Amino acid sequence: MLQAVQIVISGAAQGCIYGLIALGLVLIYKTTETVSFAHGELMMLGAFSGFGLMMLGGFPFWLAFVATVLAMGVFGIALERVVIRPILGQPAFTLVMLTIGIGYVARGLVTMIPGIGTETHTLPVPYKDQTWNVGALVLNVEQMVVIVATAILCAALYAMFRYTRVGVAMQAASQNQLAAYYMGIPVKLMFSLIWAISAAVAAIAGVLLAPVSLIDINLGFIGLKAFAAAVLGGFGSIPGALVGGVTIGLIELFSGAYLPQGFKDVAAYVVLLIVLAVRPQGMFGTITRKKV
Repeated sequence: MLQAVQIVISGAAQGCIYGLIALGLVLIYKTTETVSFAHGELMMLGAFSGFGLMMLGGFPFWLAFVATVLAMGVFGIALERVVIRPILGQPAFTLVMLTIGIGYVARGLVTMIPGIGTETHTLPVPYKDQTWNVGALVLNVEQMVVIVATAILCAALYAMFRYTRVGVAMQAASQNQLAAYYMGIPVKLMFSLIWAISAAVAAIAGVLLAPVSLIDINLGFIGLKAFAAAVLGGFGSIPGALVGGVTIGLIELFSGAYLPQGFKDVAAYVVLLIVLAVRPQGMFGTITRKKV
């Protein structure tokens, strides 16, 4: 029982990372109907940015964390306006290939940084390797920070979408762009803000994951598991993205503990195939129909 509880905590922490990346995927999809396969690389850029500010810029951790989130938010706006916006309205396949290309470009640019891009790094946070003892249970502080930070961020996003004018405007733009435009909502600005929030959330996921995992250019491949989490929860559901992420994290950790070696690495994709075959809309998704 103690081992199962430890696995649940570790799986929930890992799943929170998947859920944060999946959250960005869902936000972008709800507003632009674009599936961004570059979101894992945005997380990777956030992790490298935090590392660079701390190790090269001499920033303390919390200042580096805030600066990274703000910088990635600005980067998300620039990415939407310069790269994504000009091809909106093109076939979905074009947008998918564009986001895949953005991911490759991001990895290539980071690789070109001397002494950083080709090496593996770890982020020296104040709570590195600390543990809490609760009876016989040993809690890793790094994992607990991930879980608590994810809960706080989700509560903040819920409050923004529920109680602020900007949040309500974003919801309106995602539900009906034309009606929102006629009501005076700056739809294009809402799109830019959604990309900014999505990139900032990905950066938060990268900085939270960096102390637990190692930072390298392949960190962005976690985005593929986040895609599975988004599909599992329902690609149009924000709560579903988080639930799907935690579910994938738990399945991975329990697979690694109780199933044959190697199954852990493919567990997320097995779940993805089963969901697509049995319930394509996901746990919280709905079936939509369009008249043509």
